[in-house]
Amino acid sequence: MASLSQQPVPGQFRLHITALLVLTRQPQLIGLLMTNTTDNLKIMIPAWVDGTLTPVEKLETHLRGLRHLAVSVFVIREGKILIQRRALSKYHTPGLWANTCCTHPAWEEPPADCAARRLTEELGITGLTLSHRGQVEYRAEVGNGLTEHELVEVYLADAPDDMPLAPNPDEVMDTRWITLESLKSEIAQDPDAFTPWLHIYLDRHSDMILGL
Repeated sequence: MASLSQQPVPGQFRLHITALLVLTRQPQLIGLLMTNTTDNLKIMIPAWVDGTLTPVEKLETHLRGLRHLAVSVFVIREGKILIQRRALSKYHTPGLWANTCCTHPAWEEPPADCAARRLTEELGITGLTLSHRGQVEYRAEVGNGLTEHELVEVYLADAPDDMPLAPNPDEVMDTRWITLESLKSEIAQDPDAFTPWLHIYLDRHSDMILGL
């Protein structure tokens, strides 16, 4: 008979054990985790475990630094990029500026469907035609012992002049339109105000993504 320590952990308790480990190692996360709902933390995203794509809880994925699928969107209008400042309730990189939308597809959700869904959920944007620009892989520390190791499907969309925005305050605390030149200049002057993945996109992949 297996010892207690060898017994498998029931799925419904795994998130709570993971969260306890986070709080033990990184007590500064307590406030951020308290503002995220259990349902949000328990979202199952596609991640590789021992070489197999598997549904894994989002927080666990970032704690373990697992390679996982992701989606990123850049919306442009008259040569300017729509960027967002992440809400302070986000459990990593709160308050930092990022591209229009960065997210994780749910398990078995097509990337393009995820991109359209999250544009609506985060920013109230609907009806745009998304152009797939390619795939980017990166790994970056995002603070508090968490790691993003993403294989990202990147999309670009042109916005009409009169496109309305309705940012969800649980996701986004601010938005603005900015030229690529000005954005790169701001990142050079104040790099810590921007997410690690935005640095990587613009430093290494801006021609592929934006073609500006």
